[in-house]
Amino acid sequence: MEKPYQVEIPEEFEIGERESQLTKVFNWIGKNFKFILVPGSVDEDLSARVLEYEKNKSQRKMIRRFKTTLTILGIILILVVASFAVFPSWISPYPFEVANGVLSGNWGAPSTDHPLGQGKFGRDILARMIFGARSSLTVALPAITFSVIIGVILGVIAAYFGGWIDSVIMRICDIFLAFPGLILAAVFIAIMGMHIENIMLAIGILGVPFYARLIRGNVLQARNLPYVEAARVSGAGNWRIMFRHILPNCIQPVIISFTFNVGGIILSLAGLAFLGFRDPTLIEWGGDLSESRLFLQTAPWASFWPGFMILLTVLGFMLLGDGLRDALDPRLKNL
Repeated sequence: MEKPYQVEIPEEFEIGERESQLTKVFNWIGKNFKFILVPGSVDEDLSARVLEYEKNKSQRKMIRRFKTTLTILGIILILVVASFAVFPSWISPYPFEVANGVLSGNWGAPSTDHPLGQGKFGRDILARMIFGARSSLTVALPAITFSVIIGVILGVIAAYFGGWIDSVIMRICDIFLAFPGLILAAVFIAIMGMHIENIMLAIGILGVPFYARLIRGNVLQARNLPYVEAARVSGAGNWRIMFRHILPNCIQPVIISFTFNVGGIILSLAGLAFLGFRDPTLIEWGGDLSESRLFLQTAPWASFWPGFMILLTVLGFMLLGDGLRDALDPRLKNL
């Protein structure tokens, strides 16, 4: 009987393999000798892995904090309203000209052709609800963006330089804040004209003092911190220190207030339209409420649905702002 075939490994190869493994062990010990024996030493590769792990873990925690039921509900509401604003011609059963035209069936009840009923001049309420979303977001988002940009710039300048610059800027803000915002906006619109650009500008200007005050308080606390002093000693200019070093560390409350105040501006826009200060060429929920307020008993659907859309839109932004606050500042989650 023949013996099974065997491969003979040269002795020189086995010796070389053992020497190679011993070399790897000694190299690893030499590389990590300080990390193993010296207390407080840090391994660079291990520290980089720990930092990356903590960064990803922290991001996952923030996403989990953002995934609350009410926050998701707010996001859904905002997406629905945003879909109405971006794709009204696809969603609406009637085009804009018909929704804003003069038809038959004045204050008609809900029917097959008009599921939510008809308003003034027989206009379809469902179509006006959909097209009204575009008017609300078109005014609210640019107006609050203008308020944030100008208010943050003025607030940072006032807090950083202080002295007479701070006094002048803050006294002007106090004057604007002393007047009722809705009445002051109505006066501006009446003077400049009832066009959408003037409405956005009026609401945007009135929001500047709030954001200037908000950012000023945070900058006053941050301008004397060590990292600001280090930037100043390193030769950084004032503008670089203000908007590159201080502002990113103070912008968190502004982001949260931005989300909250979108709903407030939509309410202000509806209030102005209810009082008659609106662009007559646009479809606005507040204007529809104003037109139907005298027909609450005979045509309640004409005032209910525009008010319902205002409620959903404001509620969506409020819930999103609440969730954003909890995600950015987890200390408030347990309050």
